[in-house]
Amino acid sequence: MLTLRDRSIRHCDGISRRQFLSAGAAGFGGLTLASLLRAESASGIGSSHKAIINIHLDGGPPQMDTIDMKPHAPAEIRGEFLPVRTSLPGFQICELFPKMAAMADRFSYIRSLVGSAGRHDAFQCQSGFGPADLQSLGGRPAMGCVINKLLGSTEDTAPAFVDLMQGRPLVRNSGRPGFLGPSYGPFRPDLSKTFSRELETGMKGELARLGNNHTTSLTLNPELSLGRIRTRRQLLAGLDRIKRDVDASGMMTAMDRFTQQAVGILTSGRFAEALDFSNEPAEVLARYQAPPDRIERFSTSEGPEGSLKFLLARRLIEAGVRVVSLTISDFDTHSKNFPRVRQMAPIIDQGLTALVEDLGQRGMLDDVTIVAWGEFGRTPRINKNGGRDHWPRVSPALIVGGGCQAGQVIGKTDRQAGAPTERPIHFKDVFATLYHNLGIDASKTTIADTNGRPQYLLDVGDPIRELV
Repeated sequence: MLTLRDRSIRHCDGISRRQFLSAGAAGFGGLTLASLLRAESASGIGSSHKAIINIHLDGGPPQMDTIDMKPHAPAEIRGEFLPVRTSLPGFQICELFPKMAAMADRFSYIRSLVGSAGRHDAFQCQSGFGPADLQSLGGRPAMGCVINKLLGSTEDTAPAFVDLMQGRPLVRNSGRPGFLGPSYGPFRPDLSKTFSRELETGMKGELARLGNNHTTSLTLNPELSLGRIRTRRQLLAGLDRIKRDVDASGMMTAMDRFTQQAVGILTSGRFAEALDFSNEPAEVLARYQAPPDRIERFSTSEGPEGSLKFLLARRLIEAGVRVVSLTISDFDTHSKNFPRVRQMAPIIDQGLTALVEDLGQRGMLDDVTIVAWGEFGRTPRINKNGGRDHWPRVSPALIVGGGCQAGQVIGKTDRQAGAPTERPIHFKDVFATLYHNLGIDASKTTIADTNGRPQYLLDVGDPIRELV
């Protein structure tokens, strides 16, 4: 991990930034204005501020307890929550999302998401592909890594892809560069002191089994402050203190790329400022802050401060980042589904609606596409532990912004919310839409794999016609 220590700045909660900015140095890239404008011009998109905020609802959110209510189903299926009317005529969502209900006409809802790989791995929500696709070549790259490759430059002062994922191990390791190699991996700030996310015993074992290949440890000289890094020579002197574990995996190339961009990132201070809430007005922080917990929190669940991740995403986009991925945990509700959803829903309702309002007021919403989804849905029938189990057959998703048509309700499911009966939407269709909103035709754009063969960004999938 790359750790930048600077004693001069503190967070709004008093946490020192001595070790705040910790980023995976497995490569990352920014975006030059010229290359982005060329790509957008080719697709007829004139803005240079297109971006994606990818919100992963860790564990798999229950469709019938969020946006696909089944109030007339038997009690063992419909559960405890009541539906509420929204600003969209005839459309209801769960009572736990009152803010979203009031501004539902600004969102679009997918009730028929299909194609889940059925694993607790957020990779499909970051790429559209299952984790085994092209595994012999290193696997497919996450979308943010693709943007690094296509539009990245070492000259910009913000990385193109910032990965804030904190969920279970295969969620934390979901923003993978695949066959692109570590040079195009994500920039990963360490958020553990601000947003704690504990791991269960089984998850710790899973993380240990991943070995050392999913992280890269690069640490700057502890005595080298941001204020002292003014020239490339000084930065390189600091980097000479790194203990290098260089192998044939492309880490030397990744380190070279990291070194080049680190100069701009560290000397400009723009990216570091985006990670620091202390200069955000109190009224803005209050807008994003979820209410205090009213029930006992599950060990891996997000705390009320988790809603501030949405604010962090907005700040990173303003700093020039093009793809931000973040996690809200934990919807793995095999037991106590209803109290756990009661604890999680206000965090999403507060943070997501604040983000949409904030981007709208700043004139950014048409340029920033927000997607919120999980790796699968949940079983229609409640189990003996009061929980809902894994259900890959259908799951929910939300899309807002990015120029998409708002107020759309796409797809239907059967009486139990167990299978789509109308307009199934695949994960790859969603990614085709996201790429489209960035000005990229995923069906015509290729990147070379490790054998030099061109691979299309998506092998199937079309932009969702109701949205574009």
